[in-house]
Amino acid sequence: MQTKYQKTGGAIAIVILLLILDQTLKIWVKTHMQLHESIHIFSWFQLYFTENPGMAFGMEIISKWLLSVCRIVAVIAIAWYIFRLLKQNTAPFGYIACIAMIFAGAVGNIIDCVCYGVFFDHSYGQIATFLSGGGGYAPMLHGKVVDMLYFPLIQTTYPSWFPVWGGQEFIFFRPIFNLADSSICVSGAILLLFYRRMLSSGFLK
Repeated sequence: MQTKYQKTGGAIAIVILLLILDQTLKIWVKTHMQLHESIHIFSWFQLYFTENPGMAFGMEIISKWLLSVCRIVAVIAIAWYIFRLLKQNTAPFGYIACIAMIFAGAVGNIIDCVCYGVFFDHSYGQIATFLSGGGGYAPMLHGKVVDMLYFPLIQTTYPSWFPVWGGQEFIFFRPIFNLADSSICVSGAILLLFYRRMLSSGFLK
């Protein structure tokens, strides 16, 4: 069984590594590509630069500043939960690693919301400049999340007889996301597959 310090070191390493990878890719895209520009890596994989102004899949249900504040509160709650997990040293490291991945993904997207609008100018028809003399494109807490991972695995058209969408283009997989999103989704899926009982048991007391 791993010690508390080994689990703590592992969790910290996961968070730091994911944040570095996530922010490095986002900053590279932001400073090398214009908005909606794409780089074809394979036929089924592109770096496609887009910015998400709201929640998942671009939904804008609440105001941007309130969404940013809610994200910050959620991250603080996750950090407290990880602290409790490490302090009690009762959960397996795999479970802690998944929660750390969710934390890192949430922090990665929060950095975009809090800082990118202040530190970068806009990317419409130009490559953004870091700390440009003209100022950023949005005030603090109003930045947009940078997305770039696009996997159009299947590109075809609906058959003409298909109801409503007959003859229209069909793309699978259409969503564009980033490493932070991937970290959250992958760890969430692992939790549901392998740690569902732990999630529902309320073992923290």
